[in-house]
Amino acid sequence: QVQLVESGGGLVQAGGSLTLSCAATGNIFKINAMNWYRQAPGMQRELVASITSDDTTYILDSVKGRFTISRANAKNTVYLQMNSLKPEDTAVYHCNADLLESGSYYYADYWGRGTQVTVSS
Repeated sequence: QVQLVESGGGLVQAGGSLTLSCAATGNIFKINAMNWYRQAPGMQRELVASITSDDTTYILDSVKGRFTISRANAKNTVYLQMNSLKPEDTAVYHCNADLLESGSYYYADYWGRGTQVTVSS
C-alpha cells in the first residue's frame, strides 16, 4: 500500500526556516511529479511547489526566492526548504504525488495527511 508521510512542520517565528520532507513508501514503480500544497483556515488549497521526474520545478509567486523544492529520487522523497517565513505562510502543508504503483497500469494521485506549519509574528 502506497503512503506519503510528511514531517518537519512546527512552530517558528517570522523570519525563521523549516524544511518539510515527504517520503513515498510502498510498492512504487515510478513517480512523476511530487508536489506541496497548503491550506490555511478558511482558504482554498493552493499549489506551493512542484517538481517533476526530470527536475522541472514550479514555485508559487508569493514564495519565490524563499522556498525551494527538491527531491531525492532514490529515496522517493521530496523536500520543501522554507526560509524567511511569514505569518501568511501558516497552513497545513500536504504532500502529493502522481505515481505508478507496481502492478498497476495507470498513474494515480496520492496524498499525505499533512503537517502543520505555524509562523508567529
